[in-house]
Amino acid sequence: MPEDIRLLKAEISRLKKIISAFSPSLEIMLKRRGFTIYRKEPSGDLLVPDRKYEAAFLNKLKKYSFRLFLRDVIKHQDAFTLEKVTRYTTIEVAALYINFLLKAGLAESSGKCYHLTKRPVKSFGETLEWFVSQLIRKHFQAETAWGVKFKRPKVGGDYDLIAKVDSSLLYMEIKSSPPKGIHDREIKFFLDRIVDLSPDIPVFFVDTELRMKDKIVPMFEAELRRRYKKPIKAERIVKELFHINRKIFIINAKESISDNIETILTFLYHKEFKIT
Repeated sequence: MPEDIRLLKAEISRLKKIISAFSPSLEIMLKRRGFTIYRKEPSGDLLVPDRKYEAAFLNKLKKYSFRLFLRDVIKHQDAFTLEKVTRYTTIEVAALYINFLLKAGLAESSGKCYHLTKRPVKSFGETLEWFVSQLIRKHFQAETAWGVKFKRPKVGGDYDLIAKVDSSLLYMEIKSSPPKGIHDREIKFFLDRIVDLSPDIPVFFVDTELRMKDKIVPMFEAELRRRYKKPIKAERIVKELFHINRKIFIINAKESISDNIETILTFLYHKEFKIT
């Protein structure tokens, strides 16, 4: 990276921290909406190494192939072989991934098989929420909380991720399942939580490189038509990133999660200039 770019990024980071210090905290932003965090960031199914390996683990999680690999590892957590975790990657890459898990203490070998050190782990969901929270905190200098439960739950369930980005409240629903595993009721609950919490930036994120237009976008349009008795269309920002009246954002993981989040923030903040 050129030195002038590095210095510019460092200065932007410094200024964001100053701005953040003079704006309300995430806790205060929630309280002003009538919300108090009751519980957050559960660890029962969290698959994260010791701090020594955390940075390397985060970098690996940025790769879609590693996240798919981890899903397979969790599926076969009691006993998996190299062949069982190569559905989405080559044997050579999977071998490197397994070696990292062994080195980081996340897996152990037992004969010709391997198993997770921590068991049982129900799903990849908590680890994905933790990862996206870390991405937003580091990339956008944001205050974050994930796996959040509130004391006054008008709408049931967890809020997957809450963040203070600049001076805005971001709420993100995080789906580790592919589109075929996502159903109408999940769209309904997401919209219910938006109405309840009133976030400035609601985001529905699916950890997939598949198209959002085929199933997810039509489900949103159908649920909005059911609620408001008129057609409300999602519009494409770029590729598989969509917005609904600049009020709701639908994104996938194609290319880069952090870049996709940055794209929707740039789109949201860049409003048409009108002098009259």
